[in-house]
Amino acid sequence: MGSKQEANYLPHIVLIPFPLQSHIKTMLKLAKLLHYKGFHITFVNTEFNHKRFLKSRGPNALDGLPNFCFETIPDGIPSSDIDATQEIDSITVAVQNNMLAPFKELLAKLVNPPVTCIVSDAFMPFTITAAEEAGLPVVMFVTMSACGYMGYKQLHGLKEKGFVPLKGTFIKGIFMRSLVLQCTIPQSFSVCL
Repeated sequence: MGSKQEANYLPHIVLIPFPLQSHIKTMLKLAKLLHYKGFHITFVNTEFNHKRFLKSRGPNALDGLPNFCFETIPDGIPSSDIDATQEIDSITVAVQNNMLAPFKELLAKLVNPPVTCIVSDAFMPFTITAAEEAGLPVVMFVTMSACGYMGYKQLHGLKEKGFVPLKGTFIKGIFMRSLVLQCTIPQSFSVCL
């Protein structure tokens, strides 16, 4: 028979989204589903986004769920207006240069219960390094919509064909019509018009 400790065991998943609203919302939905299925959840936000969340939802918005906690890490971006979003360029640089060390420190302090897995936004590659060093499995979760993902997957082909980046003078709608007329739809897509 299992021990009392085994009976109370919950797998502990750390989830960390890219610090933009749409990524956070998608990852939070996944976290809620995993929590509902019996996982202990630690949701990691940047300090900036955590403050915005508390401001919009109220100071007690994150209270009350057992086995579901929120943690923060600094992003290294200078403080800005809490009502404004951060610049995407600044966030991208922060992810590349500033977040690995604070994330590793956070993982080291999450011992009760011990972390069993990391679910990371696919735009947070530093989490792979942190997981490898901690000996943890990591799942890279794509938080964008299916449409956005397909657009991203097609970007390389559009660059090869010279459609991207757009060249010349932009007149509303001209580039899009030109792009649609010159592109061919892959046979793998069935299109109903």
